[in-house]
Amino acid sequence: MNTQITQLQEKINSARAKLLAHPVYAQINDLNGLKKFTEFHVYAVWDFMSLLKSLQIGLTCVTLPWIPVGSANTRFLINEIVTGEESDVDEAGIRISHFELYLQAMKQMGASTTEILLLVDKLKVGKSIEDSIEEANLPLNVKTFLKYTFEIAQNAPLHVKAAVFTFGREDLIPDMFTQILNEIYSTHPEKVSIFKYYIERHIEVDGGHHSQLALQMVAELCGEDEQKWQEATVASLKSLEVRSELWNAIL
Repeated sequence: MNTQITQLQEKINSARAKLLAHPVYAQINDLNGLKKFTEFHVYAVWDFMSLLKSLQIGLTCVTLPWIPVGSANTRFLINEIVTGEESDVDEAGIRISHFELYLQAMKQMGASTTEILLLVDKLKVGKSIEDSIEEANLPLNVKTFLKYTFEIAQNAPLHVKAAVFTFGREDLIPDMFTQILNEIYSTHPEKVSIFKYYIERHIEVDGGHHSQLALQMVAELCGEDEQKWQEATVASLKSLEVRSELWNAIL
């Protein structure tokens, strides 16, 4: 593996381990705990798409006339992940985005989708993301999390976006959470079947070749530029920090 990738991973390992061991997971021990968790986690499901789309805009050609842009491996990675996130399949094989699938899971278990839908509705009528977040009836930690995502998505250079995407957003489901979910499912299968399916899909697609291609993408974008690697490390750490603060809002 690329030496600089290894060094970056070593620098963020402590923050990543702390996040995966966050006390929020111990509180998700029944259906009500899971409902509360989803009412916060849904913002990370939703804003992830904007970070991903910003990478697609920067690393592939989305303007006319089309011309080949950058690395074909990177184009493949981004386009494949966009396809999976934006038009996956539900349990019945019907096309659906992961965000819409998550909303279905929340409704099935009885969690409230009111605030996230109000936020999306404001954006649909043309309100800016900044004003929409500011006006939303959300805890400060949730707003801070969203603001950081959109600051990166809208203003950060590509190598920083790629690092946040690779190290700060993907593959952050601890094994303990899967065990807890299985226990809740055993007593409430009719309430959490969609959510269980969503989590299993994410674990399935987060691993494997996506992970390797994402690492390759960061390595290509940072190259031999030490400043870019430093910026990538700082942004990845910040991303893990604001996710931890998002979890703190649940406690």
